[in-house]
Amino acid sequence: MYKNFCVAIFLTIVLLGRGIVTNAADMSLRNEENPVDNKKKKDSIPIYPDLVYEYKIAELNNLTPIELEYNDRVRRYIDVYTIERREHLAKIIGLAELYFPIFEEMLDKYQLPLELKYLAIVESALDPRAISSSAAVGLWQFKINTSKMFDLEVNSYVDERCDPYKSTEAACSYLQYLYRIYNDWQLALAAYNGGPGVVRNAIERSGGKTDFWEIQPYLPAQTNGYVPAFIAVNYVMTHYEDHNIDPVPSEFIHINVDTVKINKASTFKRISEVTKIPIETLQFLNPSYKLDYIPKMKYPATLILPEDKIRIFIRNEDAIYDESVAKKDFNEVVSEAGGTNGKIKITHEVAKGEYFHKIAIKYNCTIDDIRIWNSLPTNDLNVGQKLDVWVDPQVARAIEEERTRPKQQRDSTDRFIYYTVQNGDTVWSIAEKFNCRSISELKEENDISNENDLKPGKKLKIYLNK
Repeated sequence: MYKNFCVAIFLTIVLLGRGIVTNAADMSLRNEENPVDNKKKKDSIPIYPDLVYEYKIAELNNLTPIELEYNDRVRRYIDVYTIERREHLAKIIGLAELYFPIFEEMLDKYQLPLELKYLAIVESALDPRAISSSAAVGLWQFKINTSKMFDLEVNSYVDERCDPYKSTEAACSYLQYLYRIYNDWQLALAAYNGGPGVVRNAIERSGGKTDFWEIQPYLPAQTNGYVPAFIAVNYVMTHYEDHNIDPVPSEFIHINVDTVKINKASTFKRISEVTKIPIETLQFLNPSYKLDYIPKMKYPATLILPEDKIRIFIRNEDAIYDESVAKKDFNEVVSEAGGTNGKIKITHEVAKGEYFHKIAIKYNCTIDDIRIWNSLPTNDLNVGQKLDVWVDPQVARAIEEERTRPKQQRDSTDRFIYYTVQNGDTVWSIAEKFNCRSISELKEENDISNENDLKPGKKLKIYLNK
């Protein structure tokens, strides 16, 4: 009797949390709602009580050997995905239709928990060309030295860290290895992010504790939030509909692409000319080819194409192969300056200390490009001046990611102080002096873009290591 009463109380809380109407009069009103009201509800952002999240994550935990638990840290990451970054999550859900079948097949081959597919969302947001600030690359974010452990080819033309198939197999092999070390999936996940040595040191500093939540204070900031983010992604990818998030369909899903093997060199430009596949599509489906060129390799190279173009490619294979890379000379580069084909326009505001070369390097273009795009007769720039800049789609995505990235989620128990900048202070010296959690956090919290922003008398908010 008592158990039934508790269940009834719980369901009441859940239903109230979801905004579900339970009496007949309200139900009849709901049936008469007009489309405008329905759209408003669809556009709303539901906020649920902790008990709802705890119950749903407990349900997910029953289906996986990876310990999934709910706490305040997990809640903050759920809010990041379902409130702060809803549009971004909608795109990720669409991309999952392309990448998750690849992940699941490989995880099954290695007999690993299928829920590990969500790790790629934490790592790269399913962007195969993602590059982190520490130079980790691809869906599974391998640094170049780690990639060598798993025989991923990285050269001037090819970066297999961006190959969805080969990088996924490497990630499965690495995860399998890390689990053998710790026999605990949460520790293995932390080690995937920070490295085995980081986790081993945290265990040592904690006095030998082997529970992730107990060694958390001894982990670097990024690794500290890694497992909570992974648990949150498990939840949001299963229950996004409860948060009124509509997936943005990917142009391609796994069942409408296929692969061909080629033994000779070719360019995306030539393949596009013969098959009528846009170069942007070839780039999207084949992110491991860095210069839109497939070199002749020791083993046959893999090319991913729309399934309905495979037959056209095979019929015209001889015409497609190209033995050399067409290299432009200086005069051709200058004559093509200001091109916008296949690029996205963004606006750059000139900051203090910026000049043409610095801006051109930042956006992977040339001074001539910038001058033509903006009809500039001279090389003079003014602080605050707005410039039109055309960038590759992946650069545009990276800029947008940086712009919308939420500030680090903080614990309510975080300790901070205020400090007044003195003569001779640098960002580095202040971080060292106060044992800050990270220099990037110090700069972000206080709107410091460069050392020139650090003037004597400026008051800084500094978060301290616990």
